[in-house]
Amino acid sequence: MYRIYISLTERLRNDDGMSTIEYAFGSLAAAALAGVLYLVVNGDGVVSAIEGVITDALSNTPG
Repeated sequence: MYRIYISLTERLRNDDGMSTIEYAFGSLAAAALAGVLYLVVNGDGVVSAIEGVITDALSNTPG
């Protein structure tokens, strides 16, 4: 019974592959954030605000 306990605890403590899983979750989170930012930036309100800023900047003459 003790050998089974030791074997089980050793398997649970094994960290092999953890960095790979961490990189996968980090990549997934970065892709999700990029998708959300893409949707926000391509929204009508943001596009018209950016166009307004650029139009105002180009229409002003130094003076």
